[in-house]
Amino acid sequence: MDELYLVGLGSAAGTGLGDGFFRIASATPHIRVGDVEGNAQAILASVKAAADQGAGALVLPELCLSGYTCADLFLDRTLLHACESALAWLLDQTRDLPVLFTVGLPVANGEAIYNCAAVCCAGRLLGLTIKQNIPNYGEFYERRWFTPAPVNTGCVAFAGQSQVRMGHRLVYRCLDAGLDSVTIGVEVCEDLWVPAPPSIDMAVDGGATIILNPSASDETIGKAEYRRELVCGQSARLYCAYAYADAGEGESTTDLVFVGENLIAENGSLLARTDMFTCDMAVADVDLDRLMAERRRSTTWAKRPFSMRPCNEVLFSYTGRSETGEMCERSSAPQLMRSALDIDRVFPQTPFVPADHGDLAERCETIFNLQAAGLKTRLAHTGTKRAVIGLSGGLDSTLALLVTVRAFDALGLPRSGITAASMPGFGTTVRTKSNAETLARGLGADFREISIHDAVKQHFADIGHDPAVTDVTYENSQARERTQILMDLSNELGGFVIGTGDLSELALGWATYNGDHMSMYAVNASVPKTLVRHLVRYAADVFGGEIADTLLDILDTPVSPELLPPTGDGEIAQRTEDLVGPYELHDFFLYHLLRFGFTPGKIYRMACRSFAGTYDEHTVWSWLRVFYRRFFAQQFKRSCLPDGPKVGSVTLSPRGDWRMPSDASSRLWLEEIDRLQP
Repeated sequence: MDELYLVGLGSAAGTGLGDGFFRIASATPHIRVGDVEGNAQAILASVKAAADQGAGALVLPELCLSGYTCADLFLDRTLLHACESALAWLLDQTRDLPVLFTVGLPVANGEAIYNCAAVCCAGRLLGLTIKQNIPNYGEFYERRWFTPAPVNTGCVAFAGQSQVRMGHRLVYRCLDAGLDSVTIGVEVCEDLWVPAPPSIDMAVDGGATIILNPSASDETIGKAEYRRELVCGQSARLYCAYAYADAGEGESTTDLVFVGENLIAENGSLLARTDMFTCDMAVADVDLDRLMAERRRSTTWAKRPFSMRPCNEVLFSYTGRSETGEMCERSSAPQLMRSALDIDRVFPQTPFVPADHGDLAERCETIFNLQAAGLKTRLAHTGTKRAVIGLSGGLDSTLALLVTVRAFDALGLPRSGITAASMPGFGTTVRTKSNAETLARGLGADFREISIHDAVKQHFADIGHDPAVTDVTYENSQARERTQILMDLSNELGGFVIGTGDLSELALGWATYNGDHMSMYAVNASVPKTLVRHLVRYAADVFGGEIADTLLDILDTPVSPELLPPTGDGEIAQRTEDLVGPYELHDFFLYHLLRFGFTPGKIYRMACRSFAGTYDEHTVWSWLRVFYRRFFAQQFKRSCLPDGPKVGSVTLSPRGDWRMPSDASSRLWLEEIDRLQP
């Protein structure tokens, strides 16, 4: 296997070096303005603390070696020389620590003084990133002392090391095996607040997946919220991890107060932050695999092969190798890329569902509106004023009816134009049939009960099937008979058959081909089962009264196709999750497979961590294997799905988000899962 292939795959190829999680830290050391030696000691303590916590990268505040508020002392040679000497001492003290870290200090070069972030690792000064945008407004007077970064990158001798790269768009890329996705850019404070931050070029042209921002931002009312939005927004735009370190109380002097709020964001989400008015360290495990997946998925992201990276790239190694590859003292790279089982991060068990109740209500309202808007457009375009729904008394058909009611209301059509057909078969229980009728009548729909018993029995006789054999023919004949009734009824009424199947069922192929698999518009096609439950519960809160009581009872009813005869006491005998597995697990698998293309091993370890205490490792493994086996085997059903509205980032429409050959082999994925067996 050639070197290019190895570089391209990195840790995601199953090298055993982790699942793409990389720990980064942001800290505010206790410093005193002008006390360079004491500040160096405080910085060393922060670096050691980050190393003890397993962080591979640490960002410290702007000018933390000297203090940001030194003012005219920045022009003093004594301070400048002390900072250079202290940096050399820090490099020597940290040569055995596997952490890349920044040290903020003033650097004199010729007639200019630059506000720099020294980037250090394994005893090497990798580079001096210069602040590009120098504020000189309000309380800031940096132009009095500092010169903006020059256009070109150069090399200088500094802190006892020769040929140190110095510039404002330096990108630091790791050479170590399995750490090729660790590419770090540094922008300093104000650089983030301008219309076109340098981190854009670092990420797009330089491939940086992690941006470090050493900052000294004094606090004013309302500034903290805006700062968090900036950090999260930049991480979202650049599909990157963004770590921001703020100066703390040691800088508070004269008219300014600094509060030391440190932030770490990933792709728009704030993973960690410290309390204001503390000098604490924020630590987070960022998912570099996920960030790379987002960039690869986005066709508008500028993709640069490593051979076309700009010349301001600095190569580094945690082993102590020089940029030319020459080995220094240490010989083996630390295991910095982490497994999902070895991180301080828990993934939501229901990734399709917001955790916060307020956000959930807003999300449910938006989803209802999206589903209804899609159906409304189709009805208006075709001039159709009737709709037909097979209403079973289960969750999916309930949601479909609620959506259809909303679409009819938006069009000003009478709800009586919605025909809800209950089609009791051999497995229908009194509970579900009663709930279907109560809900339909309560919503003002036209309710009809059409038994399928005689028709299916006649069909069994026609094909020579023994009704005592309750096999797949017994079950699917009922599903297809119901679909035939709905289609014919829609012709009779001049209406549309509204599909009820959800995204989770489509992923597993849990639908009867040309049965409930088919409709004229599938309103639930991109809504997973875990979200269906929340949508129905939200509708109960909105409606209240008898409709709410019915919806809540539907929520308490076991998920079942009701195709097998009930138990002796009339209860549901066939429970879907006993057959195909828990939907909360399958939705977790589905989200991380389709959204980020994660490997089965990574998904397994993430699920084991998130569902610890709910499912043991063997249970997670066994249902993961079922998921992948069914997902590959059932693609042919998804290749001919009816239209349906996209409401989330994950869908399986063959015309939109998911293109997959119907006969693709699952061998690679199943073999990896088999190797995971606990």
